[in-house]
Amino acid sequence: MNKHQASFATVASVLSILFLAITNYNTTPHDLWFIYPSFVILQWPISIYFLAKGKLKHYSALTTAILIAFLIFENMLNSPDHIWFVFAVYPLLWWPILMYLGKYRSSFTIAIIGSLCTILYYEMLNSFYAPQYPWVIYPSFLVLWWPLAIYYGRKKNHFNFSITATLLTAIFFITTNVISSPSTIWAVYPIFAIIWWPLSMYYFHKRKY
Repeated sequence: MNKHQASFATVASVLSILFLAITNYNTTPHDLWFIYPSFVILQWPISIYFLAKGKLKHYSALTTAILIAFLIFENMLNSPDHIWFVFAVYPLLWWPILMYLGKYRSSFTIAIIGSLCTILYYEMLNSFYAPQYPWVIYPSFLVLWWPLAIYYGRKKNHFNFSITATLLTAIFFITTNVISSPSTIWAVYPIFAIIWWPLSMYYFHKRKY
């Protein structure tokens, strides 16, 4: 990449955004639709500059900041009575966090810390927005696979991973069943299906040796 390419991308992006803004103002001033293509256009000069220089960490931080600002603006513009951007901001922040952590991002300690922070964060949102229904169990179930995969992946113990993951999945479905529809016992069906994972690994290992 040279300076001419970066300059061209910057100038072209600015002119494109100005054109869209003027068109928006002259046609539908009551609807600010130009911000949507503008957000995408901005990625052109930003990606050219940072990716060409190999500054992936800075690129992730700036892109995340722009995306968060876009979501906040969208939230305040169209639905200010319901603050929904807080649900999306947290997972976005993990992109630059993991980038700046470097080699430590694949450690078991970071996976534990990240999982606990995620569960606590969404537990607070759950308590504030919908205390009558504990939907925090859904993101908690998903994020717990992170430390499990790293722990058993490093030990290369795939059979124990299948057992632990099956137990986690069974607990999740039982909990969901009890909370959502206690009068109908449906959790046995997905649990029956997931049990075949460790069983198949056990019999494959036994037959192999």
